[in-house]
Amino acid sequence: MTVLIEIKVPDVGNVAEIDVVEVLIQAGDVVALEQTVATLETDKASMDLPSSVSGTIQQVYIKPGDKVSEGSLIATVLANNDQAIAAPVPEASIPEPVVQVEAPVVVKEVEPIKQPVKTQVEVAVLESDPTQRKAHASPSVRLFARELGVDVAKIKTGSGRKSRILKDDVKKYVKKVMAEGVAATGAGIPSIPAVDFTPYGETEILKLSKIKRLTGQNLSRVWLNLPMVTYHDEADITDLEAFRNSLNAEKVKGEVKITGLMFIIKALVAAMQQFPNFNASLSADGESLILKKYFNIGIAVDTPNGLVVPVLRNANTKSINELALELNEKSEKARLGKLMPADMQGGCLTISSLGGIGGMAFTPIVNAPEVAILGVTRAKMQPVWNGKEFVPRLMLPLDLTYDHRVIDGAEGAKFMALIKQNLSDIRRLLL
Repeated sequence: MTVLIEIKVPDVGNVAEIDVVEVLIQAGDVVALEQTVATLETDKASMDLPSSVSGTIQQVYIKPGDKVSEGSLIATVLANNDQAIAAPVPEASIPEPVVQVEAPVVVKEVEPIKQPVKTQVEVAVLESDPTQRKAHASPSVRLFARELGVDVAKIKTGSGRKSRILKDDVKKYVKKVMAEGVAATGAGIPSIPAVDFTPYGETEILKLSKIKRLTGQNLSRVWLNLPMVTYHDEADITDLEAFRNSLNAEKVKGEVKITGLMFIIKALVAAMQQFPNFNASLSADGESLILKKYFNIGIAVDTPNGLVVPVLRNANTKSINELALELNEKSEKARLGKLMPADMQGGCLTISSLGGIGGMAFTPIVNAPEVAILGVTRAKMQPVWNGKEFVPRLMLPLDLTYDHRVIDGAEGAKFMALIKQNLSDIRRLLL
């Protein structure tokens, strides 16, 4: 016996709309179990949607460019009865019983979640006139307008049928308000002029993915809105490294090895507990500080698909071995493109480590709405003066970037000094 199975969009986190980038099936196709049927994309991740059953595609309900959400119908598949869990459906609804199966998603790329900071132009757009008539626009257009901070009631006439407001009308309104705001305030930043490179040699146009475009916009927004300061220092980890090597020597084959990053996480959390401003976020109006009572640490992980930031939750309650095991599992999921959006949400402070690559120092950009980020580069042996002679010590470069609206210079220096103390003598973590 065969049954008709509905493949729907599963829960992918708090995402209102998901773009359909590519549809890989059509009616009549025979699909295998776990075969990718479509590629979906949010502002944080690109996802492969695999088929949860094998069978014949009866009908496809999406096309590239569509926007879907949790529960949206992707396709129906005629499959063997033993591949699905039967669900009673009235015969009058469809000729054969329908089983609803939510397919898992595979995350290809994820970027850290950025909280946009409203500019003067956006504030002007947000101002609404209660006397305006009710705008004629679809729910999807209204959602699109809200994401841009636009009150659709301010758009007088739409270009759609019966003056319906379309997305293009929202975009034109934003451009108009931005142009007027720049002219009025003189706060606009001159754009980089377009250049034709073809006279100098052969070129190729490579279109950026949506994730990279949005990441660039978010980084630019943070760079323009956050007054950031980067503080550079070095920590003596000679004794820590000797202890770490002794721990790994005791592990049997197959056990997860402990890296220096685990100790950095513990040292960082201990410092955050003494300096609560580093475990906070600035309110949207800039008038108050939201102090967090939990300690979730984001770890930037390099993957074939790009940089992702899985979050280790409640790091203050976990041991070195527990953190090592959790990070190893999430790093493996990241490399396989299986991280879910929820795995990368809720971070309090991020660590960006270039230790395996090299370098002496860098200036990481704060992952707003967090207020600080800790950069780590490769440790190296250096001669250090102990008051009597130079002795070889393993020194670890650290780079702390923080939001100067929340953290002042003295507090930033004290915070870094405490991290250094914790790393130089890990016994302090027991206090």
